[in-house]
Amino acid sequence: MKKILAIAAAAALTAGVSAFAANPFSDVSTDDWAYQAVSDLSDQGVVEGYPDGTFKGERNITRYELAQIIARLMAKEDQLNAEQRATLDKLAGEYADELANLGVRVSNLEKKVGNIYWSGDARMRYQDKAVDKADGWNGRMRINVKGQVNDSTYVQGRLVSNMDFKGDNTASTSMDQLFVNHNFGDSVAVRLGRQPVVFGDQGGWLYGDSKGYDGAQVAYNNGKFNATVGFGQFNASDYTDILDDDALFAKAGYDFGVAKLGADYIKFQNNNDENDAELYGVNLNIPVQKFNVFGEYWKNTTIGDYDTAWNAGLSYGKADWKKPGTWDLSVAYNDVDSGVFFGGTGLQTNVLSYLSDAKYEADNVTFWNAMANVTLQKNVQLHAEYAFDVDTEGAASDKTQDAWTVSLNYKF
Repeated sequence: MKKILAIAAAAALTAGVSAFAANPFSDVSTDDWAYQAVSDLSDQGVVEGYPDGTFKGERNITRYELAQIIARLMAKEDQLNAEQRATLDKLAGEYADELANLGVRVSNLEKKVGNIYWSGDARMRYQDKAVDKADGWNGRMRINVKGQVNDSTYVQGRLVSNMDFKGDNTASTSMDQLFVNHNFGDSVAVRLGRQPVVFGDQGGWLYGDSKGYDGAQVAYNNGKFNATVGFGQFNASDYTDILDDDALFAKAGYDFGVAKLGADYIKFQNNNDENDAELYGVNLNIPVQKFNVFGEYWKNTTIGDYDTAWNAGLSYGKADWKKPGTWDLSVAYNDVDSGVFFGGTGLQTNVLSYLSDAKYEADNVTFWNAMANVTLQKNVQLHAEYAFDVDTEGAASDKTQDAWTVSLNYKF
C-alpha cells in the first residue's frame, strides 16, 4: 500500500478530531488530494516525516510504520466514536506483533481497543489410549472473553465446546472459566472464581488444568521471583472425593538466570479427617544453549508407602507460535506413586490413569514420555506425545501398553 493511501485511511479514523493545520512537508502541496489528511495527522503527532522535511507519500508503507501510526491513534482512542474505535480494534489485532515490538504491552493494547477482548484456540486430536485400549478422535474449541472493568480490574470467562467424532455427534458446550482479577500495582494480583492452576513441570505433570480449581488466590511476581497462595477446591481430578475437598496451596519460583527453581505445597484440610493429605514438590530447570535439563520430586508426608514421585528429562529447542519452522522436543522418565497423584494431569496421554482407574488401581507406574511441537504456520502447531515402556506395580491387571496422541492446534 502507498504511504499516502494509508494516511488517508488513518485520517478517516480521526475525522472531526482535529482542526485545519499548516503544511509541514515540502513535498506535499496544497493542491494534493491528501493534503488535509497529512497536515491534520502531522499536527496531531500521528505521522512524522523525514529529517529532510519530506513526507515521501508515494513510497510503500511498511507494517512497522503502520503499526507506529496505530499506536499513536490508540493514544487518542477516547476522542473516537464507537465506529472509529471498532475499526481501530481490528487494526490493533492485525498488527499486534508489530505493536509488541514497539513496546506497546498487550495489557495496554486491550485497554485501548475497547472494554471487551476476544481470543481463542481450537484443536483436532487423535488419541491411542493405554488404559481402556480404545482410540479417540475428538475436537475442541475454546473462546476467551475478557472484560476490562477499570485500569486495575478485569473479568475473564471461557466457553469450551468438545466433540467426539467417533462417538456421539453432539457437542458439549460450557463455561469452564469465570474469575475476576484485581491488580495492586505491577506486582500483586488477587483472583476469585474458577481459574487455571498448574503445578510443576511439563505443563502440569501431576496436576495442571486450564480450569483448575474454584477458589481465591494472591499472586506476586517481580520478574525474577514469583509466589502464589490459594485456597479452594480442585475441579479437574480423576478422583471424585478430591472434588469436594478443601485445599490450601502455595507455589513459588525464582529465576537465577543459569537455572530456574520452583516449589509447590498442597494441604487438604477441613474435610472431616477423610482427606488430610499434605504434599510438597520441588523442580529445577537448567538451560544450556538450546537445551534444557529438568527434573522434579514430590512427596506425600501423611502416608508411609507409595508416597513419592519424580521425573527427569531433557528438552531441545522452542516452538514459537509466531515463527513457522520452529520446533521443540523433550524426553522424560517418570516414576509416580499412587499416594502423590491426585488427578488433573496436563499430559495428553492417559498412562497416569493406571493409578486411578478402578480396573487397575496400581500402586506405582513408571514410563518414558516424549513430547514434540512444530509450528507449521503462524498460530498453527502440530503436537505429539508418546508414553512408552509403561510398567505398573500392585495393579489388579498387569496388561499395560503404550499410549500416544497427535493433534493440530490453532490460536486466534
